[in-house]
Amino acid sequence: SEVFKNSPDLKMVGVCRGGPVNIDLNAATEAGVLVSYAPGRNAQAAAEFAIALMLAAMRRITRGDADLHKGIWRGDLYSYEKTGIEVCGSTIGLIGYGAIGKVVAKILIAMGARVIVFDPFTDKGLMAADGVESVELDYLLKNSKVVSLHARLTPDSKHILNVDNMKLLPEGAVIVNSARGGLMDYTPLPNLLRSGRIGALALDVYDIEPPPSDWPLLGIENVVLAPHLAGATKQTAWRAANIIGDEIKLFLEGKTPQYVANKEVLSTLSLGK
Repeated sequence: SEVFKNSPDLKMVGVCRGGPVNIDLNAATEAGVLVSYAPGRNAQAAAEFAIALMLAAMRRITRGDADLHKGIWRGDLYSYEKTGIEVCGSTIGLIGYGAIGKVVAKILIAMGARVIVFDPFTDKGLMAADGVESVELDYLLKNSKVVSLHARLTPDSKHILNVDNMKLLPEGAVIVNSARGGLMDYTPLPNLLRSGRIGALALDVYDIEPPPSDWPLLGIENVVLAPHLAGATKQTAWRAANIIGDEIKLFLEGKTPQYVANKEVLSTLSLGK
């Protein structure tokens, strides 16, 4: 709020993120400053990363990599019990069907997967047109070999995957979370993974970031971990800059930017001035 109070000539702030984060939106609105953001700027990057995590977990890629660095050639990864599963022909469930989930689904369908989705906020007809099936959460968990999370974190979606409904997953199911750490309850996962009840877990987000050195999931063989990198590509940076550049251009031309977070300021703000 101090920045806005001391910047009387400031009319617009562009946030190069998918939402108006890292800014006091109420203070901006009170000061009459328009806030614009860059939705979808990392959808392709995050979707590709989710697929990469999925493949790494399904095909035991990180285990093979670690073994080879130790001088172990193949190890037991050719045995039927230890070898991986294919995307093609698998039923893969997506929780959330926003910008990222849609790209993930498109890639998976191209690879031959059956994609089912739980998202009560997206029109079922639109999902059907994309070639995915809209289902209830319990059905998704019971029937998916892989579950990938792509929902927003809200009070209602917190721990949408939890100790109770994880019991519905098929034996050996794979869980992927590259969305938000709070979507999952991590407490039961160490035991579920060690017992084989959950076949593999791939994460880019955590309930604590970064996870502490004594975090229970560290060191478990069938866990693939990344340090919250899904949206980080050169193209993401370019897209964000281009989107915000276009927003500023619209503002300077006296037109309403497309992605305004605080539309209430439009009634009092003189665009282009």
